[in-house]
Amino acid sequence: MAAATGVLEIAVNDLFQLSAPWWHFVLRAVVVYVMVMVLMRLSGKRAVGQFTPFDLVLLILIGNAVQNGINGGDNSLSGAAVMATTLIVLNYVVALLIARNRRIEKWVEGVPVLLARDGQVFQQVLRRELVSDDDFAEALRMNGVGDVGEIGLAVLETNGHISVVLRKRD
Repeated sequence: MAAATGVLEIAVNDLFQLSAPWWHFVLRAVVVYVMVMVLMRLSGKRAVGQFTPFDLVLLILIGNAVQNGINGGDNSLSGAAVMATTLIVLNYVVALLIARNRRIEKWVEGVPVLLARDGQVFQQVLRRELVSDDDFAEALRMNGVGDVGEIGLAVLETNGHISVVLRKRD
């Protein structure tokens, strides 16, 4: 019985024993968080705003790819707690900075982009922003627009959605 208790104590201790100092996990989480944030920002608004099955697979694979970069091979519960806490605090700090600083907000979230005005669709802008003709047509349908001539403004919002304002009727 004593041997079983000793094995259980060792197993429980292993669950909480960090393989590196706690600050290694904080540093790893910060570096990976910033790296993924920059990569997502560079991928464009549509990648974030309109998830397709391909995007979901990509997101899962990115999570798996950066896992070891964050945990450094540590599988302890303590390491997981340190990393999860760090990521939540980072997310809170970024949200706080965005709410208080317009320049940081523009860098993190981007700015809305004009896709069409007064019935004229800007094809170069659609291509640059990775908005397919089908996605744009879908956005028009979702906003009750039957013809591009009805568009007053079409804007790719910072969240990846396309807002459409109809032209004023004379």
